[in-house]
Amino acid sequence: MKRQITEGLDIELNLDGIEGWRWLCHDCGHDLGPADENYKRCCLIHSREPKEVWPPQIDEAYSFSYNADWMRLVEFYCPGCGTMIELEVLPPGHPLTHDIELDLESLRQRVLVEESEAR
Repeated sequence: MKRQITEGLDIELNLDGIEGWRWLCHDCGHDLGPADENYKRCCLIHSREPKEVWPPQIDEAYSFSYNADWMRLVEFYCPGCGTMIELEVLPPGHPLTHDIELDLESLRQRVLVEESEAR
C-alpha cells in the first residue's frame, strides 16, 4: 500500500509494522531508501550556481542575482525517471537537510483506522 507524502514522494506502507517501509518516487515508484532515513541520500544530486537560474540583470556590484559566496541551489532527482523531487537553497558547505521525519507508528495507526472504517 502506498501513501503520497509530498508532490514527488510516496511511502510504501506495511500494515504489519513499520519495518520495511520505503520512500518511493511518486512518478515512477523508484525506491529511495528506508522511510526512517533521509530519502535525499538515494537521489541524484546536482548543485547549481545561482547565476544559472537567476542571471545578473545589470553589470554592477548589486546585480539582482544571488551571490554564490552566500548560497547554492541543491537539486534532488529521482534516479529512476529524472523527476526533480526537492530543491534546497543552502549556504556553501552546509550539509544536506533531513527535511521530512515522519512519526511512522502514528501513520500506521491512522491507516489501520481508515482501513477498518472502509470495510
